[in-house]
Amino acid sequence: MEKMEKKIIIFMPSIDGGGVEKNLFIITNYLSKKINNITLITFDDRFNRNFSRKVNILNVVKKKNKVYSKYYKYFKCLLLLYREITKQKCLVFAFQANVYCCILSLILRFNLITRSNSSPSGWNKNYFKNLIFKFLFKVPKKIIVNSVDFKREIDKKFNINSKLIYNPLNISEIKRKSNSKMKLNFYKNAKIKAINIARFTDQKDHMTLLKSISNVIKKKIKIKILILGYGPNKNVMVNFIRKNKLSKNIKILNFQKNPYKFLKNSNLFILSSFYEGLPNVLLEAISLKKFIISSNCPTGPREILKNGEFGMLFKPGDEKDLTSKIVEFNKKTKKYNQTTSKAYKSLKRFDFNTSCKKYLSVINEFI
Repeated sequence: MEKMEKKIIIFMPSIDGGGVEKNLFIITNYLSKKINNITLITFDDRFNRNFSRKVNILNVVKKKNKVYSKYYKYFKCLLLLYREITKQKCLVFAFQANVYCCILSLILRFNLITRSNSSPSGWNKNYFKNLIFKFLFKVPKKIIVNSVDFKREIDKKFNINSKLIYNPLNISEIKRKSNSKMKLNFYKNAKIKAINIARFTDQKDHMTLLKSISNVIKKKIKIKILILGYGPNKNVMVNFIRKNKLSKNIKILNFQKNPYKFLKNSNLFILSSFYEGLPNVLLEAISLKKFIISSNCPTGPREILKNGEFGMLFKPGDEKDLTSKIVEFNKKTKKYNQTTSKAYKSLKRFDFNTSCKKYLSVINEFI
């Protein structure tokens, strides 16, 4: 099949290696097989190797040797975008800084598609912001979201008609990477081998997770948990672990390029977020047939776990509810592990090729 002669700019100022970034890598590389002229604009070159050589990458800096604010990254990348658009108008696909791209699109009159990554309940609680978003969200040709509840929520709040496309899930790659050896012998003698993979931010609510694990340990349950990630709340988490003498049961590891080898060696995944979009990490855990206990946050977990049929859901921010769910899992570990097979079969909804083709179809409408 011949590639189509079309041009697209993918806009993602800050790449840090989380779930959104995984979708960026997958979707960009898929599109590069179908479209000849793709340019990616991002701040630095740390993740350039994750993209196909067919993608033309524009970086503001070649090496990230100091910390830059989010808004500085946005500003510098928007300048790059302005330069490129004034050379030749084309379609812009924004993975980040959507509001700023909307404003620029109003000024320069280029076609814009945006992808929203997390529930509005987490980032839109201000009346004036709501008015601004209601206006600016009319600018993109299409706003892509990744869960049914997310679509329902954002459409109602901003009076738009967003496009639902599930995150493309590459199960074969996850399984392949999970086969790497985990040299860490942390889970020894634990009945519950739990894991959490998330950025250390308020959104992910690690404090509820840590308090719940502390409660479970007090009940003499043999549990150990690995927490993988990065972010500003790490020191708060480390101090809590030290203060409560939990270092034998809780271990924090920095961002891992291959988290799947750690996930494979666990038997329970816990997500404690206040809000999400469609958390990739839950799909990845199910791909490796791990049981899940997740907050029933907006949006995504309830949809993925089919209202609790494929895992347990607890009230966001409720450490007692999470504690009781972990205790219940401990009592009936074998029974609950059987549900992982049902959950795995449900992953057909997130078929890699189906989702990627939907992205290409949306782009073809407006390029």
